[in-house]
Amino acid sequence: MTSPHRPSGAPDRPVLDGLEKKWSRRWEDSGVYAFDEAAARTGPRGTVFSIDTPPPTVSGSLHVGHVFSYTHTDAVARYRRMRGKNVFYPMGWDDNGLPTERRVQNHYGVRCDPSLPYDPDFTPPVRPGKRQLAISRRNFIELCGRLTAEDERAFENLWRTLGLSVDWSRTYRTIDTRARATSQRAFLDDLARGDAYLAEAPTLWDVTFRTAVAQAELEDRERQGTYHTLRFHGPGGRTVLIDTTRPELLPACVALVAHPDDERYRDLVGTTVRTPLFGVEVPVAAHHLADPGKGTGIAMVCTFGDTTDVTWWRELRLAARPVIGWDGRFRAEPPSGLTTPAALSAYAALAGTTAHTARERVVELLRADGALHGEPRPVTHTVKYFEKGDAPLEIVTTRQ
Repeated sequence: MTSPHRPSGAPDRPVLDGLEKKWSRRWEDSGVYAFDEAAARTGPRGTVFSIDTPPPTVSGSLHVGHVFSYTHTDAVARYRRMRGKNVFYPMGWDDNGLPTERRVQNHYGVRCDPSLPYDPDFTPPVRPGKRQLAISRRNFIELCGRLTAEDERAFENLWRTLGLSVDWSRTYRTIDTRARATSQRAFLDDLARGDAYLAEAPTLWDVTFRTAVAQAELEDRERQGTYHTLRFHGPGGRTVLIDTTRPELLPACVALVAHPDDERYRDLVGTTVRTPLFGVEVPVAAHHLADPGKGTGIAMVCTFGDTTDVTWWRELRLAARPVIGWDGRFRAEPPSGLTTPAALSAYAALAGTTAHTARERVVELLRADGALHGEPRPVTHTVKYFEKGDAPLEIVTTRQ
């Protein structure tokens, strides 16, 4: 029986089902949030309020933090519209980069191998296996486009449900053709001006993703390590003790560095010392970044153990003897300067190994050679990682 206080056909109780879609459609049809490009081109510049939204990374599910931050932006957009501004408020998707690659790898259980040919009939596994399936670069890119398109639809549905006052007709993707063409044109302009050039240079490298990592993507993590004290052979039979947590980089050593005010090593600066095991003569230099209170107060410079090595190498104009390849393993070919049979034999024991295995083998060789001073000592130190990576970063040389 219909209540006398309720109109005929009205629901028994208020419901919200379909409300978001109804109003989202109404707002889009009316163009209430659309940016008037014609007015922006002909009118005064001050009438436009442009919002450069940092596009959310399409690498999984949105969370309340995304919602919270974009709610702030939307409040500003609505306020400016009410003040009579022509508001430019697009939404984009950041689907170009390591997060996307990582998500595709985990979702489909694949990895990119540029050496493989394209398979036009490739179908990804229904379930990811324990070992990732190697596929061609083109097949991998196609999977990136496929998965990000699915994720972006879910992202847009959520933003629309929230009622963000976005001009959806101006949606963009950082991986789309227009965005790539724009960035390529900008790079060609740099090249024409002489601001871009080719060089072999050190690169922060994630051996798991096998890609360069930007400094903004670095993360410091504490890690257990071991200090080893090595005996270098100085002039006049003098022994120079070096503390290091990375003895495996000994074949990459290009210099020793001490602080210019450290009297213990002032007479060594300008001379050379010989590395243990590999017998390479390397210079001793002074630099203000050397810490007299750390370890023995004198450090070996390797190409490259950390970012300080890069600074010393660049500012002191040292040689380069890279030993670690893009796969995180020691290169098959020994670095320059290793010429004696003993040095080549020692390096042969490291070729093809991971840094961990190489460290164990170098320590064994140093101990057998009498070049290890005392016993290794445990230490907790800070190591740089890619923020989404699982292994410490290496610094490799790449064509840039």
